[in-house]
Amino acid sequence: MIKKKPEHIGIIPDGNRRWAGNQGMEKQEGYHYGLDPGMRLLQLAKQAGIKEITYYGYTVDNCKRPREQFAAFQRACVKAVDMLALEGADLLVIGDTASKCFPKELLPYCERTPICGGGIKVNFLVNYGWKWDLSHMQQDGQPYSKEISRMDLIIRWGGMCRLSGFLPLQSVYADIYVEPHLWPDFSDEDFFRALEWYKQQDVTLGG
Repeated sequence: MIKKKPEHIGIIPDGNRRWAGNQGMEKQEGYHYGLDPGMRLLQLAKQAGIKEITYYGYTVDNCKRPREQFAAFQRACVKAVDMLALEGADLLVIGDTASKCFPKELLPYCERTPICGGGIKVNFLVNYGWKWDLSHMQQDGQPYSKEISRMDLIIRWGGMCRLSGFLPLQSVYADIYVEPHLWPDFSDEDFFRALEWYKQQDVTLGG
């Protein structure tokens, strides 16, 4: 059995709307409360020596939600990038930029961009769709997400046991850890539990 820390972690921050409902808020208010957990997790990943992290922002399918929710998670994604500027990272935003659902404020980051001195690779999926991603393979044999490496570990908050189209090529051999806490209830222990769980997995990569 190979025991080591993951080099690339994928993050599915689910449960924002459910959390808001539990707090007596409108569903769209939950996205704002998912921002600080994202920044805290980035700090922990840097301290743990993780080389790359990918956040699932929102999908092309999420854009079918009510207008007020769609506007809220768009704002949250733009704000998240503003907050990243205070942390330091090599940022890459991946998503369908041709769609009106993509925030134009994020266009400058669609190529890998060092922010605040650079550092850990941070990939941010915004208006992402797996069909959109793989459609580019018909043109040059590689997906739009070709700059993102294979993920070792995927952590999904919110208790749901599904990938929701999260980078199908890069997730092919990933171990998947499901955290029952809703994303805005994130705690440091959530992250540490996932890392300890990963250490116990038999990482064979199909061998």
